Amino acid sequence: MVAAVSTETKTISVIIIEDFKLTRVGLRCALNSNEDINVVAESDNAIDGLKLIEQHSPDIVLMDLGLAGMNGIEATLKVKEMNKDIKVIALTSHDREEEVIAALSSGAMAYCLKDIDPSKLADVIRDVRNGVCWLDPVIARKVLDSFPKQETLGILKDKTSEEGRVPLTDREFEVLKHLVEGKSNTEIAKELIVSVHTAKAHVCSILQKMCVNDRVQAAVKAVKEGLV
Repeated sequence: MVAAVSTETKTISVIIIEDFKLTRVGLRCALNSNEDINVVAESDNAIDGLKLIEQHSPDIVLMDLGLAGMNGIEATLKVKEMNKDIKVIALTSHDREEEVIAALSSGAMAYCLKDIDPSKLADVIRDVRNGVCWLDPVIARKVLDSFPKQETLGILKDKTSEEGRVPLTDREFEVLKHLVEGKSNTEIAKELIVSVHTAKAHVCSILQKMCVNDRVQAAVKAVKEGLV
């Protein structure tokens, strides 16, 4: 079943692919209450959802991972094959580590639990639209706790680039910790009492030093190597 739900022009166009009708209705109403977000279509399955994506070329796709038939992981891969510029936000009730890794590996830019506050989801959509990757803090903590710490932070700071780790400054380690917790540049700036521009500069420096492309890769690498 598919349904076009709005034709109003707004800044960020969104398609919802979710098999539970009540959830779709709630998401649509909550998101359309924002002046800069417009839910242009919705579907209860991936096959029809992909057709809608091809038709509307939205900025953002909210993708339920637990879809019948083609699941959300497979559908996300299809979306990225269709148009790599369309950004997918994984939306699920599950916080299993393997599902998180699979979703991010398939090309999702964010991983949100369905109990996320609507205003926070709107912020995540805005951030993802601007190229920011985001992990629900609960998910980030579970992923973090699943990896044993290999070495203490002090030892890791002393490691040389010969061992594959470029030392970060104390401030960058602070910022990295917030990245692992899924915080945006604005939230990091507030926590550290600095400007958003400064927080963004720290993030860019971290990505460069860690030789990764985005925030999610930095968070995953930090967890795997016990950096935080």
